Amino acid sequence: MLHVIGIIISLFLSILLFTKKGKSTADAVLACWLFLISVHLITYYLLATRKFLEFPYLLGIEIAFPFFHGPFLYLYTSLITGKKFTKLKAAFHFIPSILVYVLLSRFFLLSLPEKILVYENQGADYTILLKFIHFAVLPSGVIYITLSLLLLKEHRRNISNQLSYAEKINLNWLNILIIGMGVIWLSVFIGNDMTTFACVDLFILSTGYFGIKQAGIFANNLDVQAQQNEEVTLPVKYQKSAVGELLLSEIHAELLTLMDQKKLFKNPELSLNELAKQLRVHPNNLSQVINTLEDKNFYDYINELRVDEFKTIVFLPENQRFTLLSLAYEVGFNSKTSFNRNFKKITGTSPTAYLKQQHIQLKANN
Repeated sequence: MLHVIGIIISLFLSILLFTKKGKSTADAVLACWLFLISVHLITYYLLATRKFLEFPYLLGIEIAFPFFHGPFLYLYTSLITGKKFTKLKAAFHFIPSILVYVLLSRFFLLSLPEKILVYENQGADYTILLKFIHFAVLPSGVIYITLSLLLLKEHRRNISNQLSYAEKINLNWLNILIIGMGVIWLSVFIGNDMTTFACVDLFILSTGYFGIKQAGIFANNLDVQAQQNEEVTLPVKYQKSAVGELLLSEIHAELLTLMDQKKLFKNPELSLNELAKQLRVHPNNLSQVINTLEDKNFYDYINELRVDEFKTIVFLPENQRFTLLSLAYEVGFNSKTSFNRNFKKITGTSPTAYLKQQHIQLKANN
């Protein structure tokens, strides 16, 4: 029953993405992947219920399907994190899948009764080939899951170097899906088919939940997300003609003055590029100043200023009629979660505990 639900949901999500107006390349890749998953589940259902006898012309197509999932995961992760690739480069990742079909060409040339007989005899005459294909699935999964996690790690590092916020683009949901794929690959070797496809069904349900929740995929604002990702993934490489120590100090002094006077950190969506424009310096040089003289990345630097500002304004009597969250918003944080996490990271204590230590009573949240 669970795999029937998986088939319905994967087909529904696939159609939803295929028919979406203004769909992106990431949408198209995810739609194709979900459609493939639905076909994979259908073939499993036919085999598990022995209904393949009614559709013998489908026999064999499912054998290479596991080699498609890794490339689809990697390509989708690449696109959602702002990476670009050519059609030729994308096609390269599907060579193992094509190779499997080439190795099975002798089977596909059999008559329908002969194909049924092979399946009835548990793959007789193809045992060695099927074992080879089965064990080749594991390294395929390990490689593509690792590559996808590395892409996500790079994306997050770039966020820290260029943005002062991460809540909407940190792609935590994608990390969960990648790990989910890892669980599926492991279940292929340590579980049975029922366990594996139960994991696949849960993966589809998770994709549906996180995908719909992540507005950048199923809503029409993916273009905005893509623009953010393109900005985030610009590499910060310091020029070999490094800025002299004197110039670094000058930029640093201007930065401190600007932050003290204009308090730009109060902008919840402040970026490295925007701050560099205010200072009229190259973003790379500004990044070098923050990394070397402040010994922080851009994300930590800005959020530390926000925490320091909060610790200043919370003592003002006129501010104690406000709630904790409203003051957090006032200093530039865009969510309660972000404020709590960064405050504890910087001070070693939670905001609530800090207020108790300082004997400060703020208005309770409604």
